[in-house]
Amino acid sequence: MHPLLHLAVREPSLLADHAGAYAELLGEEIGVASAHWKRKALLSAVALCAAGVGAVLAGVALMLWAVVPPENMNAPWALLVSPLVPLGLAVGCWVAAQSKDGPKAFEQVRRQLREDAAMFKEVTAS
Repeated sequence: MHPLLHLAVREPSLLADHAGAYAELLGEEIGVASAHWKRKALLSAVALCAAGVGAVLAGVALMLWAVVPPENMNAPWALLVSPLVPLGLAVGCWVAAQSKDGPKAFEQVRRQLREDAAMFKEVTAS
């Protein structure tokens, strides 16, 4: 008789506890992956909005530069700085959203499955 089947017949609560531990581990992994995906989505949304605001401000600055003579401008540097702030924010958020520093999804579950498979191979070999 296969050792796993023998264990299921003799100690069903042990297998139920093991399945419960897997469910708990999977729940934790889903929570970690979900938080990482939410953070990435939020950073991408902020980057997109900031890029839109920067593009609009750059267009307004370009129109003001074309309409107002340079000698009548009090602070021409403001026309350059105003779109750069949201565009800098957009670049920073986009870089942060694309970083690969996040946790590998479901790595602990994979490791646990490998360990259990190795243990079952050991038991069946003996």
